[in-house]
Amino acid sequence: MFLTRFRLNTARHGSRRLLSSPQAMHAAVMSSFPGVLPTTAPAADAPRTLWRLDEQARAEVILYLVSPDRPDLTHLVEQAGWPAVATPDDPGWQTRPYQPFLDRLTAGQHWAFRLTANPVHTIRRKEDEPRKLTAHLTHRHQMGWLLDEERQKRAGFRIAEKPAEHRTLPGGTTHKGHPHHGDRYELSLNDTRSLSFSKSRPGGTNRSRVTLVTATFEGRLEITDPDLLRRTLTHGIGRARAYGCGLLTLAPAPKPARQEAR
Repeated sequence: MFLTRFRLNTARHGSRRLLSSPQAMHAAVMSSFPGVLPTTAPAADAPRTLWRLDEQARAEVILYLVSPDRPDLTHLVEQAGWPAVATPDDPGWQTRPYQPFLDRLTAGQHWAFRLTANPVHTIRRKEDEPRKLTAHLTHRHQMGWLLDEERQKRAGFRIAEKPAEHRTLPGGTTHKGHPHHGDRYELSLNDTRSLSFSKSRPGGTNRSRVTLVTATFEGRLEITDPDLLRRTLTHGIGRARAYGCGLLTLAPAPKPARQEAR
């Protein structure tokens, strides 16, 4: 497994085209693996290529990739990077082996995390209707999607809770009669987007319209099952993983506020 970081040159037309369409970005990402045919689907239980776009600042967008194979992003540098300054030592992206990091994960560790996901659920308006997949639209329901106990258990982690003295609401659990997750948990919802883009159908003769709601979460988690978390990090979480959702990344977590005060 490999973890790759690529900075897009947002002033270029190629970058703007890729940023406007998850379908175009997906195609560009999958073209980074010379030995993998675009039509080749991964085995059901195999790690897959995951990607995410992080907007670090107004004009700084970073593409992160986790992949079973080492990518070659030369075409992305030419389309959406800085090809004039690329060198053999610095081709315009950074790739590192991911397995050594995965092997160091153990139960009880705390990590800061970032995740862009597609929070959805199924509903049925009438008894005789089939259930329909629909997006969570409110911040409360989107955060509730990630805080679902079964989802966290399957993913191998749990979202850390804030110390009681750092919660601003009585009990830290309700606000106007509803759960107020951001007050109880080390979890924030930093960005939500509703995307609409064209997708080619098999054969390339027709195009369909795809609508997608994404939510970007940041926070602190505790590892409960290292093996399940390794699977989450290499297989993704939730739906729409081909369109930039599902990639969970970890970073060293700051000490909880209670420990810092000592």
